[in-house]
Amino acid sequence: MSYQKLSRKSGPRRALLRGLVTSLLRSGSIETTAAKASAIRPVAEKMITLAKRGDMHARRQALAFLLDEDVATNLFEKIGPKMESREGGYTRIVHKGPRRGDGAPMVILELIND
Repeated sequence: MSYQKLSRKSGPRRALLRGLVTSLLRSGSIETTAAKASAIRPVAEKMITLAKRGDMHARRQALAFLLDEDVATNLFEKIGPKMESREGGYTRIVHKGPRRGDGAPMVILELIND
């Protein structure tokens, strides 16, 4: 299987991915568990690749996935052109340590600034 289930059925899992990717693209970095970060990383990279393409079809695909239209506009106007010179690897995972309550490994997922 090429994706992680994150102990959720397909609908709640898709909603979680959409929310986390939208938050990542809105703020530039998010703090989450290592499992969730490794699950949303390929989706976020795909959104940035769509922004680099920049045509109307790519914009509609991104709008269909992202929860906020302002985030999609920012993605296509600022983030996409900024990542134009990169061939991938638009995000970075920085390990933070275990979460206090349950010991889950926490990370910071952030966009690369070039």
